[in-house]
Amino acid sequence: MNFQGLQAKYRRLFQESAAWALLRAANAPVILAFIADLFSDESEVPFGRARIALDAELERCRELGIWETESNAASYLNQWIRAGWLREMDDQLTKTDASEVALRFCQNLDQRSTGTTASHLRIVQEAVRDFAVAISSNPEERITLLEQRKAELQGEIDALKAGVVIELSEPQQRERIREIYQLASVLTGDFRRVEDEIRGLDQDIRVQMIEGDAKRGDILLSVMEKENLLATTDAGSAFEGFFQLLCDQNRSTEFKDQLRSILSRPVVEQLSPQQQQFLSKLMRELSSESERVFHIRRRTEESLRAYIESGAALENRAVDQLLTQLERIGVELKEAGTDTKIATALSLPVGSIKITSPDTMRLKEPDEKLDTTGIEEQVNTRTPSDLMLDCLDMVQVKEVAFKARETLQQHGPMTIASLTKIHPMQSGLEELVAYLRVARSINATTLEEKESVDVLDKQGVQLKASIPKYVLSADLFPDNIEELVI
Repeated sequence: MNFQGLQAKYRRLFQESAAWALLRAANAPVILAFIADLFSDESEVPFGRARIALDAELERCRELGIWETESNAASYLNQWIRAGWLREMDDQLTKTDASEVALRFCQNLDQRSTGTTASHLRIVQEAVRDFAVAISSNPEERITLLEQRKAELQGEIDALKAGVVIELSEPQQRERIREIYQLASVLTGDFRRVEDEIRGLDQDIRVQMIEGDAKRGDILLSVMEKENLLATTDAGSAFEGFFQLLCDQNRSTEFKDQLRSILSRPVVEQLSPQQQQFLSKLMRELSSESERVFHIRRRTEESLRAYIESGAALENRAVDQLLTQLERIGVELKEAGTDTKIATALSLPVGSIKITSPDTMRLKEPDEKLDTTGIEEQVNTRTPSDLMLDCLDMVQVKEVAFKARETLQQHGPMTIASLTKIHPMQSGLEELVAYLRVARSINATTLEEKESVDVLDKQGVQLKASIPKYVLSADLFPDNIEELVI
């Protein structure tokens, strides 16, 4: 590509890229710092909590003189959502691919190291070797390549049996563990890109429906037959393959054990505490992110189906055609030199207002429904009544999680029904809900069948509940129960 082509390409990115717009924003350091700090421990944050946190930071920045405007935090968050730097769904905020790219760019500026060249070369060599084996259609060539790999592995095994243990030097260990962190940190950004492509495809389908001339029946026939349309995109199919690897129990267990082994060695001191915490929670983070992508894709498909069935596309197309016609007439009047302020005898066919609801027939008086008879004044007290205490939720979810983890460490993986046989429930459905919340929080494996659980409520009534069958294990729990998002 020549200079002119590259210039046009970079100019387009300069104008369209949300990540570039974030990096060149007037208050980019403050915005990036807030986003990085807000999502340092969680991938989703309630909008209300983000607003309160941003209000506090803006007040501090105004006192220091580094933030001049007086707009409130909610308006800024909405601006950042419209700019594509944050995403809001169900009152929950998440980062977008644009903010991930901008943050990764800033981190690379600060953590840039020239010592990772050997690690990069090793990764490239291994990827080239594996790809050469995978794409070769010649059986003899494949066998030769695999035999070479087999000979290398056998040589390492023979050396270990002979007592020769080749250990990595400290610089090599430092390179490898930093490379592991860099590669792992990119994974969450891949999820954001999948989300963006799913939403972009949804918008493209809606635009095609509005601009096309197909009738509603044709749209239903062509689109409804492709129920899994969003899953057939490049991003969707790539995510499917990734999710299959993530769901492989053997590989996941092996991966978690190896990560735990690495984090227990002295070489982990080469990483910052935040980086160590990120690697320790990597599997839980990947599981929750993949579940979020499935949720977004499912909601997008349902929303698209509802949009088509409601006929909104036809209505939007009709409005668009009417506006285009009005614009054309207006241009023609202007070109003909017609005075648009001339009075005409045109009368619009409007009638009287029709009442469609009994509530609209008359206005309500403010005190119309207020009856104060029988109301007695009560003196406030600082001592809670027995009735109030009975209504409080006495089940501590994190205590249930701690008790469940101890039991699983002693007896191995179990279902909720098995746990409740060892620890019979005494607090009714509230305690059962606590077990279910713990299972979902640790991303316990869900089986297709259901199971029955005996529940004893506070009044001594025996209940039998049918719940999804979760398989819980102790290794799914974090070392610190307080880290669980319940």
